[in-house]
Amino acid sequence: MSDIAIRPFSEHHKNEYIIEVPGSKSITNRALLLAALAKGKSTLSGVLFSDDSRHFLESLISLGFRVEIDEAAKQVTVYGEGGNIPKKDATINVGSAGTAARFLTAFLGISRCHCRIDASEQMKKRPMKELFTALSSLGSTFSFTEKEDFLPVEFANDAPLSATEVTVDIDKSSQFLSALLISACLFPGDFTVHITGTHGMAYIDMTVAMMKQFGVRVEKPDDTTFFIPDGQTYTARDYFIEPDMSAACYFYAMAPLLGISMTVPHIPEQSLQGDVQFLDVLKQMGCQVSYDVSVGSYTATGHENRQFSGITANLGSFSDQTMTLAAIAPFANSNTTITGISHIKYQECDRFHAIINELTRAGIICREINNGDGIEIEPGVPQPAEIETYDDHRMAMAFSLLGLRVDGIVIKNAECCRKTFENYFSVLKQMYE
Repeated sequence: MSDIAIRPFSEHHKNEYIIEVPGSKSITNRALLLAALAKGKSTLSGVLFSDDSRHFLESLISLGFRVEIDEAAKQVTVYGEGGNIPKKDATINVGSAGTAARFLTAFLGISRCHCRIDASEQMKKRPMKELFTALSSLGSTFSFTEKEDFLPVEFANDAPLSATEVTVDIDKSSQFLSALLISACLFPGDFTVHITGTHGMAYIDMTVAMMKQFGVRVEKPDDTTFFIPDGQTYTARDYFIEPDMSAACYFYAMAPLLGISMTVPHIPEQSLQGDVQFLDVLKQMGCQVSYDVSVGSYTATGHENRQFSGITANLGSFSDQTMTLAAIAPFANSNTTITGISHIKYQECDRFHAIINELTRAGIICREINNGDGIEIEPGVPQPAEIETYDDHRMAMAFSLLGLRVDGIVIKNAECCRKTFENYFSVLKQMYE
């Protein structure tokens, strides 16, 4: 795979940019499963087409679902089977897609089927035990074909499950809870999910909101309990997928970094995506942030002199932006402290230590704090460096920001960003033009 040298922006670039980003990965993959669980035809617009979403689509097709795909129009039509699996003896491959892995594991684990889930070598190393523990307590029958508590897995459920309650630990991934919630209506009667841990609750809010949009209500009697009343089914519908706020944040971060005004169109003011909170982080750093209702877009504007403040921020509920904040932190005028991020050690790579490794490689002083729950970054001028990406799309895209201010930054294995934003570096190149 290719390495990409990032060229610094001169101080004579344009002052205003409007950048379009692909559809949200998180919303796309939730919408695909919700549409498959509904009864009838759902048309999804604004769909993200990337490695992750293609693996999700291919998995649905392998399970026998009728799916019509129009990449040029960013549209997918799914013919849902009302909770049934058309092919009950099938093998799917989720690649490196964490959402597909967790969501489809819960769906197949709760369903009557003899199906197998394979995955990439990267996904085979990512946490799954907590979800398998929950499924086992519900009565699901499965066996691991390589390493215990990790994918690949084979299900052998000969009868519908009839449990009514489960507890799941979400400290390593909120996707375990989202997976169980989405498929909970497959159980007969009322169903209750208890949680331990608090990681990623913004993504849980997204899941609950989207379930409601497709016709299933989730109640929350207290902070650790989710209740799905009996008798609910998903309703097929046409659905618009928001642009990916996680991707938009790389461009919004350029506002303070380059002293420009950055707009990403078509993001609702009341976005479903937790990463919209990154705009509040930028405001704390000194940016102006506004919303234009007429065109539906946020704009972030930095100071012309490229000056901005370091801050202390808890990114626990939108931790995908840890790398983004870490990459611009060296250019702030004071230390930046990021907390609430111990769980990012268990994502596509050990992002926690990857951040420290790569900032250190570029000559930036940073350190682990709070017993592994935070990172403190000192201001400094990054030195020329070849940035390792660890086959992690977010490391590749976020650390490209370093090279917009200083020369000599090379992003290794840059093509790994195809997981969610396959033309990211092409879009970045267009900004120079």
